[in-house]
Amino acid sequence: MSNKTPKLTVVGAGPGDEDLITLKAIKAIKSADVILYDALINESLLSYASEHAELIFVGKRKGCYAFQQEQINDLIVSKAKEKGHVVRLKGGDPFIFGRGAEEIDYVRQFGLETYMVPGVSSSMAVPAYQGIPLTKRGASESFWVITGTTKKHQLSGDVALAAKSTATVVILMGMSKLGEIVEIFSKENKQETAIAVIQNGTRDNENVGIGTINTIEAIVEAKQLANPAIIIIGDVVKERVTLSSIYSEVNKG
Repeated sequence: MSNKTPKLTVVGAGPGDEDLITLKAIKAIKSADVILYDALINESLLSYASEHAELIFVGKRKGCYAFQQEQINDLIVSKAKEKGHVVRLKGGDPFIFGRGAEEIDYVRQFGLETYMVPGVSSSMAVPAYQGIPLTKRGASESFWVITGTTKKHQLSGDVALAAKSTATVVILMGMSKLGEIVEIFSKENKQETAIAVIQNGTRDNENVGIGTINTIEAIVEAKQLANPAIIIIGDVVKERVTLSSIYSEVNKG
């Protein structure tokens, strides 16, 4: 048992680019005694950790979970009581389909202090890196962010509601349901609506497919797009602006 106060900080690691992390997140990583990290984080961020920190991978790779959620919950509690400060490092923002709130709710019943550091959400940053604005005057007045796969491993019913609107629709974890998504939008006579699929967004190995509801499945197959990927549907995809790489712009300076 540690003399330190047992506490949990749930930290958003951002969408993938190692620079898209907040200063507060880096401070939390530096102060951690234990870091439990997911598969979607950029592992270069672990270089900020103390040399004495224990690093434990708890994510999912090649369809296999290193730990089930209940095991992760228990691990947070046991490690906090053993060593002190546990950082739970999650991709994107932990409160947007990241189960961060669930973990905080669980550990509070064991008396742990709990903190949360928001992250740059992939739902906004990934489209932005491709020059796709989620809102733009004359093109979109709002946007939906929807999980593609619910707790019951089904497509969210909200996708059908969103398809009836003029809003931009961002779907996370939806690649396995792309056929269903295409069918839903087609039923709303939106076959020519623009759609983008962005794999490994903001990373060096980013891969992008852009088409319409009618053509996107063929484009995804041709480009071999797969998870982790984000789906963006709406007229804003046609508003895509040409962006130079952020790094090349920085290097010019």
